[in-house]
Amino acid sequence: MSCNLYKNFTPKFTPHGINIILIFLAITFLLGFVSTKLMFIGAFFSIFALYFFRDPERKCIQNDNLVVSPSDGLITFIGKVTIPEKFGVKGEFLKISIFLSVFDIHVNRLPINGVIKNIIYSPGKFISATNDKESDDNECNTLVMENKLGHTIVTSQIAGLIARRIVCHVKINDESKIGERFGIIKFGSRMNVYIPLNYKISVVEGQRVIGGETILAFYENDESIFFDFNE
Repeated sequence: MSCNLYKNFTPKFTPHGINIILIFLAITFLLGFVSTKLMFIGAFFSIFALYFFRDPERKCIQNDNLVVSPSDGLITFIGKVTIPEKFGVKGEFLKISIFLSVFDIHVNRLPINGVIKNIIYSPGKFISATNDKESDDNECNTLVMENKLGHTIVTSQIAGLIARRIVCHVKINDESKIGERFGIIKFGSRMNVYIPLNYKISVVEGQRVIGGETILAFYENDESIFFDFNE
């Protein structure tokens, strides 16, 4: 029983943040020999690094008809748009934009069950990700996916004013499974999700979402959603 309790309460951090966490801790230790005040400042940034790179487990719904949120954050835009040509996909899609502040969990998760058909990296600016239209010109990494119904779903990792590094560790033709981690955007960013028009949106602007858990949309012809949680 004690082992289970230890497992449940042991914090988990993304491997992409371990080096940064260790650097902050080492600097804090060294500052302790210089000044107590500086040591407390270092401790503050060390605690923030631990908080930022946290990576809790999620209960992910497995259903081929669903599109779930690829990240934690705040929905700032929902609407019909023409998808950017640089993604290699044509036509109008439903776009959902999710803003991640520095206080949100930044680990990104796959939103569908299917396969990754293409990955497009686009260099760009580092404008504040709070602005939906302007941030479309920012550096981004885009996954073009096909779900098991044969529908195209696109999700973009977009760098922000503070975020200067996008990490993506999946490859073309990799399997996509709802909720599996595929990358991280470091220090404030945005995720855009493009969904076919015949899907029913299940979220609203201003809503906070949880990566891997919150259902963004489902195939409109599917009148029943089966909730099969991973253990």
